[in-house]
Amino acid sequence: MKHFALPVLLALVLGTPAAAEDTDENGFSLMEEGARLFMQGIMREIEPALDEMEDFAREVEPSLRSFARSMGPALQDLLAKVDDWTLYHPPELLENGDIIIRRKQPAEDLAEPKNEVDL
Repeated sequence: MKHFALPVLLALVLGTPAAAEDTDENGFSLMEEGARLFMQGIMREIEPALDEMEDFAREVEPSLRSFARSMGPALQDLLAKVDDWTLYHPPELLENGDIIIRRKQPAEDLAEPKNEVDL
C-alpha cells in the first residue's frame, strides 16, 4: 500500500500549481511545506536503518582493518600483475580449495578485431 500512496501523493502535490501560490505565516508556499513534511517523513522512516548500518560498520571495522593489513601487500602484487580486469572471468573456487582466475581470450585476439576491411 505504501508503494501506491507515494506516487498518488506526489501526483496530487505536483499537479496543483494554484495551491503553490498560497503561503503560510512563515512565508513558505504550500508546495514547499508539503515537500518539507515529505522529506521529514522519509528521514523518520530511514533513520532506524541508518542507525543499524552505523552499528554494523562499527562492529566490522576492526576486522576490515586487520584484513587490509594482512592482505594489502598480496592484493597490491596481484593488481600490479593484471593490467585489465575485464580480460578475466570472475574467480572460481575449485573443489580442492584453490582459487583460479581464467583469462577470457588471448590478448592478441583482443588487440586486432577480425573481419574488418581497411578502406
